[in-house]
Amino acid sequence: MATPARGGLPIHAMDHLASETTSDNKDSTTTTTTAPPTPTRTRGAAASEAEQEAINEYWRQSRLSLPDVVRIPLATMASFTVGMGLGIAHGSTMAGMRFRAEHAHKLPTSTTGWYLYHKSKNYHVAYGGIREGLRMGAKVSVWTTAMFGIETLFDHYRDTKDVANTVLACVTVAGGFSLWNRFPLATAARTTKTAILVGFVYGSLQDLAGLARGRRISYVDYVQRKLKSRSQPEVPDTPAVLQEDTRVITK
Repeated sequence: MATPARGGLPIHAMDHLASETTSDNKDSTTTTTTAPPTPTRTRGAAASEAEQEAINEYWRQSRLSLPDVVRIPLATMASFTVGMGLGIAHGSTMAGMRFRAEHAHKLPTSTTGWYLYHKSKNYHVAYGGIREGLRMGAKVSVWTTAMFGIETLFDHYRDTKDVANTVLACVTVAGGFSLWNRFPLATAARTTKTAILVGFVYGSLQDLAGLARGRRISYVDYVQRKLKSRSQPEVPDTPAVLQEDTRVITK
C-alpha cells in the first residue's frame, strides 16, 4: 500500500510530478537560451577583403592586366618560343642546302650509298635547325625583354602607362639593335620607322585593353577634362557683376 503524503497523494506520485516539472523547466531553459548566432564581421575578415581588393586593383592598373613580374617573364618565354621556331625552320633549310652543295660532286651510286647519304643529311638538318633555333630564340628573347624592361622603366619614371612609353621603348631598342648590327644610316632609319609603327599599334592596343578593364589613361583623362571644362558655362566674377549693376543704376 502506498504511503499517503500531504494533500492525499502518494509519495511516488509526488516524485513523478516533481521530475516532470524539472524536465519541463530544463526544456524551456534550453529553448530560451539556444538562439541562432548572429553573423558578425571580424577585423581579420575585413582586412583580408581590403587586401584582396588592393591586389585586384593592382592587377587592373597593370598593362594587359598583368603585373610586371608576370608580364615580362611571359613575354620572354613567348619570344624565345617564336624565335626558336623561326630559327629551326631557317636553320634546317640552310643546313640541308649546305649539305647538298658540299656533296654535289660525290653523289652515291648504290642503294646503300643513298641510304647513308639521306641519313647523314637528316642528321645535319636536325643539328643545324636546333642550333639556329637556340641562337635565334636567345636573340629574340633578349631584345624583347629589353623592350619590355625599358617600357616598364618609362612607366615608373613618368608615373603613367600609355602608348608614348611603348613607342619610346621600341625606338630605344631599335636604335640599340641598329648599333649592335652596325646598320647603315638608311637601314637604321627604316628600322626606327618600323619600331615607331609597331610601338604605336601595340601601345594603342594595350591602352584599349586597359580602358576596357577600367585602367586610367593619362591622355584620355586630359581630353575628358578639356571637354568637361568647355561644356561648363563660364560664370563672371563678382566684381564685374557689381560694376555692371552700378552702371545700369547710374543710367
